[in-house]
Amino acid sequence: MRLYHTGFDIIKVPDLGRGRRNADFGPGFYLSPDGEFSRRWARERSGVTTYVNEYELDMEGLDVKVLDRDVQWFDLIYGNRNRVHDGLSAYDVVIGPIANDTIYDVMGVTTSGFLEREQALSLLTIGPIYTQVVIKSPKAASQLKWLGAEELSVEEIKSYRSLVNIEEDSFQTLFAERLSEFVNL
Repeated sequence: MRLYHTGFDIIKVPDLGRGRRNADFGPGFYLSPDGEFSRRWARERSGVTTYVNEYELDMEGLDVKVLDRDVQWFDLIYGNRNRVHDGLSAYDVVIGPIANDTIYDVMGVTTSGFLEREQALSLLTIGPIYTQVVIKSPKAASQLKWLGAEELSVEEIKSYRSLVNIEEDSFQTLFAERLSEFVNL
């Protein structure tokens, strides 16, 4: 499986603690199988180079959990964001949709407890589905081979951020429409 990670570092050996404990699928090294999507995460920082690291993951012998946008997925995300024990720590690799509130700004509404569970899940399923792959175990990390890193120019970063802004505007409209069904705005 070909995977990508965008950031300010060349990362030849993943740090499994790099991912936030309260991220979608708990601690681990987060990647995307979609190189174009990964580039959308690029940020510009003065005096710092932005890289897209490319990897190949040998899936042979790994215990993999695949998730869909459903109640189990939502429960895991909600639990991780509320510091409940990571229910995925027994797996080597977790593959599943990125919660759209990680990509777009929804001001914490979806996992705040303000909405009913079904309403929150409904909001998290709006918009496109982007997949993330999380390396959870040292075994999986040992089977992740770094292939190289591409430097992104400031112009490329701005172009990718522009795409995200267009998509976010569309998402925000859909999100507001759905949210207004649940609360009086």
